[in-house]
Amino acid sequence: MGSTWQRERLNLLVPIIAFICCALLIQTSSAQEAQQPWYENLPAVAMDYKVHIDAGKEDCYHQYVQAGATFYVSFSVVRGGDGMAGFAVRNPAGEIVKPYQWQATADYTDQVSPGGYYSVCIDNQFSRFAGKLVNIYITVVKYDAWDKYAKEIEELQLNMQNFTATIGTVERNINDMLGYQAHSRHRESRDYALLLDNNSYIQTFSISQIVVILITCSIQVFFVRKLFDVRSNSKSRI
Repeated sequence: MGSTWQRERLNLLVPIIAFICCALLIQTSSAQEAQQPWYENLPAVAMDYKVHIDAGKEDCYHQYVQAGATFYVSFSVVRGGDGMAGFAVRNPAGEIVKPYQWQATADYTDQVSPGGYYSVCIDNQFSRFAGKLVNIYITVVKYDAWDKYAKEIEELQLNMQNFTATIGTVERNINDMLGYQAHSRHRESRDYALLLDNNSYIQTFSISQIVVILITCSIQVFFVRKLFDVRSNSKSRI
């Protein structure tokens, strides 16, 4: 009787222990996936940001890059102050690979990244009163992903080397076009911001001139009428 009760107890405990182990394994794997960026396994990633940097401030942004991937970043000041800001890039080892320079636009490319987080810093400390609107464009392209696809095709005994090379060339051309489009958007944003500023300045100056002219004319008319003003209550001596 006692052995039968112990056997039934073991039969109940085994599924519970197996369920707990599976839950722990799922939780551990999900935690590991949460630590990895969602775009880590993608062959190419492109991001475009517009950020506002306050006067006398510095902002840094971090981008994860896979080992062996090509990292590209460009920045352009859209509007604000003298239209220039400081720009610097640090590699995953913390070394400054793009030193600070006060300029309107700049870019940086690392053809073969060691892997890790790059730091992109925008410095506006030299501008004490004017904030800056800055456009940042970042791409991370892993060209060796196409080699992986080529190996998989070779395992399937398909001669697709020319096709794979063509796809890689197309991918590089697309990345170059995206960079050119980003530069075009930067110039368009700067031109549009300059157009709005000029329009606002002209409208303000024109309205001010109209107000000044109206006030001047009113004053002139008032004093001219005062010259011809005759008092009707004057008494004659005759």
